[in-house]
Amino acid sequence: MISIRGVSKSFGALKVLDNVNIEVAKGEFLVLLGASGCGKSTLLNLISGFERASTGSVHVNGREVRDVDPGCGMVFQQYALFPWKTVQQNVEFGLKMRGISRVERARIAQHYIDMVGLQGFEKSYPGALSGGMKQRVSIARVLANDPDVMLFDEPFAALDAMTRQVLQEQLLSIYEKSGKTILFITHSIDEALMLSTRMVVMGAKPGRVVQDITNDLPHPRTAEVQLSSRYIELKKSIWETVQFEVMKNLEQVK
Repeated sequence: MISIRGVSKSFGALKVLDNVNIEVAKGEFLVLLGASGCGKSTLLNLISGFERASTGSVHVNGREVRDVDPGCGMVFQQYALFPWKTVQQNVEFGLKMRGISRVERARIAQHYIDMVGLQGFEKSYPGALSGGMKQRVSIARVLANDPDVMLFDEPFAALDAMTRQVLQEQLLSIYEKSGKTILFITHSIDEALMLSTRMVVMGAKPGRVVQDITNDLPHPRTAEVQLSSRYIELKKSIWETVQFEVMKNLEQVK
């Protein structure tokens, strides 16, 4: 579903990504993990079409990405909702832009509002919602447009730990129901282990793939999985890689 081949990206003299190669299968939940400066968000922008690669190619569902790709739905860290529109109107926005009839877009919006657990809040405005609820509206809006790929740029980073845990479990449920291909960025090893079917750890300066791990933790995943020996084993392996990359970058600064 996503094919990243020999991708490098520079901004002037600064090389942010260097020869990145990643293949993402349909229905996979891939988490990109790494310290600040490893090019995770830049890679997401290349997939969505917000940026163009300096060298190499990016394909989504067989199409080479040359501009903003309608087959990709993006969920940002900041909720990017229209404050003057209700929950239902926000979820319907992309459908309205595509010319979907009022009755049909209301039906589709209601389906995804129900899926993210916001039934009863259809007429509420974003200002009346908590951060977690706003992010659920963002997810419902992307799902309503039925993209080939969902891209998440640290969507839960600004939330408190308890809300973050609840939304992680809810996103897993949505993923299992929808079967969407998801690429998710995080700094958190625990979040990566909770959500992913596969994890790619990136090194920095410039960004590159340093570890590619299949996450074989059993489903359904809840907080209890963090107590398992396999969880601890995977976390230790990833932490050692991330720690090595961070220390190497600190040495370069010196």
